[in-house]
Amino acid sequence: MRSVWRRLGLAAATAVLAGLGVVAAQAPASAAPNFQVPFKCGVTVTAATFSGHNPPYSVDFQKSGITGMPVLASAPGKVTRVANEGNVSYGRWIEIDHGGGWTTRYAHLSAQEVSVGQQVALGKEIGKAGATGGVTGPHLHYEQRSSGTVVKAVLNGVAVPYYGHTNFTSKNGCGGNPYSPEQVCGSGFSVVDSQALGTAGTAYLLYNGSTKSNCVTTLKAVSLGQASAVSAFLEVQGSARVTDSGNFTYYAGPVTKAAGSTCVKWGGSVGSSSYESPFEHCD
Repeated sequence: MRSVWRRLGLAAATAVLAGLGVVAAQAPASAAPNFQVPFKCGVTVTAATFSGHNPPYSVDFQKSGITGMPVLASAPGKVTRVANEGNVSYGRWIEIDHGGGWTTRYAHLSAQEVSVGQQVALGKEIGKAGATGGVTGPHLHYEQRSSGTVVKAVLNGVAVPYYGHTNFTSKNGCGGNPYSPEQVCGSGFSVVDSQALGTAGTAYLLYNGSTKSNCVTTLKAVSLGQASAVSAFLEVQGSARVTDSGNFTYYAGPVTKAAGSTCVKWGGSVGSSSYESPFEHCD
């Protein structure tokens, strides 16, 4: 099933709102967004997880001098809560709806810098870390939720270990497309060919040896985070071409078809830059 987040560069689809492509939080959960560490590019923080944490699978980001550090949205979405519990519970906290049933929460903030209903891009500063609420020291309490339930966190494709203290260095806001072709096509796929589309992006052909399937995705390198024309196609010799095209923010695809030892034609476009291969990779 394709995810709504392919339109935001995150995988899977259904009822998309204009711009960021956020769906209602009541929709069934789809593939998770490519969540990033909620701090600025290059910042290293310790992701602390422990048994008995409330709620389960929450992450406490710890760092010396964390008070006042900018907290960033870990995926695009719409702000749904900006609340203040005073000296108990979350203290000052924010919730962002990322569509497909996915939300994140950021708590114990010293400052909140967004408002309910505001659309935020990946890496948008939403507040400052602090020690409000029921805490014994400053840190950022962070949750990833699927259909309202806190789940084990994944950051930039890496699962946060449970339970322990693990350092993560943020790639949030570092520039460049935050997705890899392997992330788009999924587990088991590896790149076998690629073609640069000038400076606008790159089309990739991937293969999964276990399923004998090919996958094509086109990753943008320009207008990242903004909806613009991008496409990806795959044609297995003797079968109809399958194309994914539209105004997407990070990539087109994945377009996946079983191929085995059959030749394939593949390619894609970003804006006016395009590529179409001959029939190849026949082995």
